[in-house]
Amino acid sequence: MFKLETTHLILRDMQPTDEAAFVAISQQSKYQRFYSETDCAPDKYRQLTKLFIEQASEHPRTAYQLAIEYKATGKFIGTVCLRLEANNQASMGCGMSREYQGHGLIHEAAHALLDFGFRTLAVHRIYAETISQNRAAIRLCKTLGMRQEGYFREHRFFKDQWWDTVVLAILQREWQQSSSPANQAYKERS
Repeated sequence: MFKLETTHLILRDMQPTDEAAFVAISQQSKYQRFYSETDCAPDKYRQLTKLFIEQASEHPRTAYQLAIEYKATGKFIGTVCLRLEANNQASMGCGMSREYQGHGLIHEAAHALLDFGFRTLAVHRIYAETISQNRAAIRLCKTLGMRQEGYFREHRFFKDQWWDTVVLAILQREWQQSSSPANQAYKERS
């Protein structure tokens, strides 16, 4: 089983026992703001749990859809993913239960997975796409060192309206530069 540990979290492959908590997160109203109604159907999240479990055994592995487990309680609190694509690129995404938001835990999880993607998998570029009104996701991407590369007007249609989307990305060399010991010491003093 794949596992990454951080100070407060364990990022690991999804398990059947994660299904109920994963479905519950998808039903939170704040979570559903930026998804279509069909994307938030409980049955869809049950199917996604099964898919993510299956993907963990693929060889070569192209998707790391991981459970975020809070070390202090052993509780499933969200997901973070890295999907490998052609030309040594990858997309990432994440979601977390409302009660655990605002404590830096999603940043901790995303940072660990980005680091794994760049240092272990040698990915060249990692990007994220989100609805332009999802300010928290955009802020998270920027704190991880991503820059906005694109803004697509009326790019997605759901909830009876058109939504703009934003693409943010970071290159491996930018990640390595921002993660260098000298830069880390500077960030800690700032």
